[in-house]
Amino acid sequence: MAEPRSEIQRIERLMPLADALARIDRLVSPVATRPVELARARGRCLAADIVFKQMRPMSALALRDGVALSADATLDASSYAPVPLAGAPHFVDVGDPLPAGADAVAPLDVVELRGAAAWALAPLAPGDGVLPQGGDATSGDILGREGARLRASDLAAMSALGVGHDVHVREPRVCIATAGGERDPVVQAIAAMVVRLVGDAGGLATMAPDGAGLEGAIAQVGEDAVVIIGGSGSGQRDRGVVELAKLGSVSFHGVGLTPGETAAFGTIAQRPVLIVPGRLDAALAVWLTLGRSMLARLAGATVDAGGSPVLLTRKVTSTLGLAELVLVMREGDGVAPLASGYLPPSALARADGFVIVPPDSEGFPQGATVDMRPLP
Repeated sequence: MAEPRSEIQRIERLMPLADALARIDRLVSPVATRPVELARARGRCLAADIVFKQMRPMSALALRDGVALSADATLDASSYAPVPLAGAPHFVDVGDPLPAGADAVAPLDVVELRGAAAWALAPLAPGDGVLPQGGDATSGDILGREGARLRASDLAAMSALGVGHDVHVREPRVCIATAGGERDPVVQAIAAMVVRLVGDAGGLATMAPDGAGLEGAIAQVGEDAVVIIGGSGSGQRDRGVVELAKLGSVSFHGVGLTPGETAAFGTIAQRPVLIVPGRLDAALAVWLTLGRSMLARLAGATVDAGGSPVLLTRKVTSTLGLAELVLVMREGDGVAPLASGYLPPSALARADGFVIVPPDSEGFPQGATVDMRPLP
């Protein structure tokens, strides 16, 4: 049965986006650190600097296959006037230690073999083809900074240096739940998207059982935060904000962001709860602005909000007083606005990125340079 109109949750005012972000920053704290194996640390945020305490390599190594020699022995060598090398050639492969007296590795195409002797066909400088002692890393080198998300290349570098111990990270555990009991395909698509986005941002997302709602999500043990899909509006079945007020506290309901005006945020026993609209475009806009900031705060990281400067080939108009997320697509040497206000799925699928119009602007003129950010 529908709720009496007097009990339907309403938005009293739209909080400016900057103020909403400040509320999240004030109310959300980094989660406790957890040790994880290096192999599964990709995408996680480091809880402390990783400081290398050794020297690698301990001695000079060959950086290429060839002949180890003294660079001084190749002075004035050329293909027209080869220089003989003393003694038998000392062949090395990549990674082999250099023999005593050698300070360079000549590639095989600049060495001519004549029986058991070798002749240099080009001069080499000391250090050519050589990885010097400490060339990979020295004691005190920082391999990873606190708050940085570990990339696949970071893990490869650490493994190559022999870092075999666990690393300490902040890995926020986020429970995703849907507000309604019915399996709405749009809400399910949003939930699946948020699960992936939490993982992409360094968190660990789990789905609450169907129909669990906010109360069921909060009951999940070990979760650091909750994201509720739907129930943030003023429809007769929307109860998410009312339930949040009963179980905890509401920090804000309604944000000066379009799409995404009905978003809400609060806490239950110091656990942050973000309620995103049950509309795909609005949910995405709320995640890109508020959700990423909440997760970054939980992970002790900073939000990388940077984009690429691009030229607008057509003007963008916006409502003064509201921050607006506008989809754009590449067109010629610049980008053109694709959708604003309501962002249909077909536009999301074709968009190359988005720009945010600040609330104190009525848009951007044609020819303006704007900051295009990638869609996740």
